[in-house]
Amino acid sequence: MATSVAWAGTAGAQWVPSHVNDPGVHPVGEFIYTPATVTPECHASTIVALKDGDLLASWFGGKAERAPDVAIYTARKHKGVWSAPVEVAREKNGDQGIPTWNPVLFHTGDGKLWLYYKYGPSPDTWAGMRMVSTDEGKTWSPKEHLPDGILGPIRAKPLVLPSGVIVSGSSNEGKDGWRVFIERSVDGGSTWKRIGPLTISREDDAAAKPWPEPPLGSEVRAKDKAPRSYAGIIQPSVISLGGKHLRFYARSKTLASRIVVSDSTDEGATWSTPRYLDLPNNNSGLDVVHLKDGRVVMIFNDTTRGRSPLNLAVSTDGEHFRIFATLEQGEGEYSYPAIIQGNDKALEMTYTWHRTTIKHVRLELAQVPAR
Repeated sequence: MATSVAWAGTAGAQWVPSHVNDPGVHPVGEFIYTPATVTPECHASTIVALKDGDLLASWFGGKAERAPDVAIYTARKHKGVWSAPVEVAREKNGDQGIPTWNPVLFHTGDGKLWLYYKYGPSPDTWAGMRMVSTDEGKTWSPKEHLPDGILGPIRAKPLVLPSGVIVSGSSNEGKDGWRVFIERSVDGGSTWKRIGPLTISREDDAAAKPWPEPPLGSEVRAKDKAPRSYAGIIQPSVISLGGKHLRFYARSKTLASRIVVSDSTDEGATWSTPRYLDLPNNNSGLDVVHLKDGRVVMIFNDTTRGRSPLNLAVSTDGEHFRIFATLEQGEGEYSYPAIIQGNDKALEMTYTWHRTTIKHVRLELAQVPAR
């Protein structure tokens, strides 16, 4: 069971998580670039470990989310130093810019490095685009449109199985609700099969136990007084739980305000009816990684409102999680995290920091609790 958040004081008071870092847990963080020096705003980072030990991060940035100047940027960490960000993709229709969204970096089974992203004025108009690199992100191929109906990994990294099969978590935010889809490829991304839709029904949501709200007198509630509403689930993060058993963990906009999971026992070909996990969700993205030793680590906001704090939780079974670290807390936004296990087995994470920069945090594997 995860430790929840304690709220103190009256209106305007600061809220403080009741959990603190476990003894011996010392995440090391750094800005990828000085805040607000590349673009006024940025969001939705992704990170990948390169074959030579470097790290590569990507995100979107521009005047503001949805602005027509929003483009895709990358930066490389080489010998402990992040490079200056480089613009790698921008979309236009004639002279009119088209906003780009949610880049995702990952290697396919053949060793190629891919960058998938979305473009369009709003999520319900998105189309998918991708580029490939054969030199670990130093150069990229021309942009390639994804087939109609295929958006690629919507925010979190896909799962690439030892066989090379790609199981990619996708979703849409249409007028008929928020729904998850799984895009599965057995040929390295040449062709895709779309599986779904998958969502929490209104009836299941209404019957579920809602996660407790922060008190009305707390700072976060003073800024967010809107009643909860139902839309569904989006942005799944897919992991393997061993053998043919896969699970995705999804963001939810629901009355229950909890993380949603679904399971596959055939390597992603079919999926169970989605259900709630015993962890809160604030209608914001999360990410999960299955460690080589079998443990599962989640990075998420332990709240139903706002986008702070940002926490790490560990599980031995992918079902029951315990928070062991608070990466960020207090006023502001710390959101849309990405997490991987690097070549040296340490955890490497990136996330949005106040929308003004992307922050990178590293945690040594030995500091992750056994449970």
